[in-house]
Amino acid sequence: MLKDKVAIITGSTSGIGLGIARELARLGADLVLNGFGEPGEIEAIRNGIESNHGVRAVYDGADMSKADAVRGLISATVERFGRLDILVNNAGIQFTAPVDEFPTAKWDAILGINLSAAFHSIAIAVPQMKKQRWGRIVNIASTHGLVASTHKAAYVAAKHGLVGLTKVVGLETAGSGVTCNAVCPGWVRTPLVEKQISDIAAQRGISQQQAVEELLSEKQPSLDFASPEQLGGTVAFLCSPAADQITGTTISVDGGWTAQ
Repeated sequence: MLKDKVAIITGSTSGIGLGIARELARLGADLVLNGFGEPGEIEAIRNGIESNHGVRAVYDGADMSKADAVRGLISATVERFGRLDILVNNAGIQFTAPVDEFPTAKWDAILGINLSAAFHSIAIAVPQMKKQRWGRIVNIASTHGLVASTHKAAYVAAKHGLVGLTKVVGLETAGSGVTCNAVCPGWVRTPLVEKQISDIAAQRGISQQQAVEELLSEKQPSLDFASPEQLGGTVAFLCSPAADQITGTTISVDGGWTAQ
């Protein structure tokens, strides 16, 4: 379905981003991977995607906290491949603390990577996609882009902002062949969430499994995690002809969290 398409997925060396990258590659898209990690592990991931799916996969280590680097990632991709069809803004970080104790540096970092990076990438990608008369922008927001939780002021603010940005870009690109949507995952078992599980276990003096059950039962009625592969399938759907008239909106993959 995506043969000859070129996709950038930020934060795609692990977790949700890697699940999305593998699904888009399975459907034939050439990839630009981005994220942090050990060089050897990243090369193994890149090479594995090429070998398993017969697509081109390159790695760009652009730092999503720096505006010039984000914009350079888009420009370098167009220069290398001659086009850009799919942009998945997935890179994100997390920190938790009460609002009155929230470190200013952490606020700035979370807003920078979780929200501003998407703005910078979209600003450069949209003209190229409009010129092609086809493009798909998918912002990986969060359930926290729709509802709030305590101790997550910066994350919730950034993800709500990302949903708002999605609506604006959806309107500004309507009718151009370009769509912009946000996917809002609930709990997904990623390295980011593993840390939260460990923190709960340590704070409560309970086992990892008990912490998992506590985490899920509080918010996610399905009592099960969404998977990176499922998120990949959701993004692939948004890149399909069936989604040509879906733009400026959100799709929740949250086991019923936001239905409550």
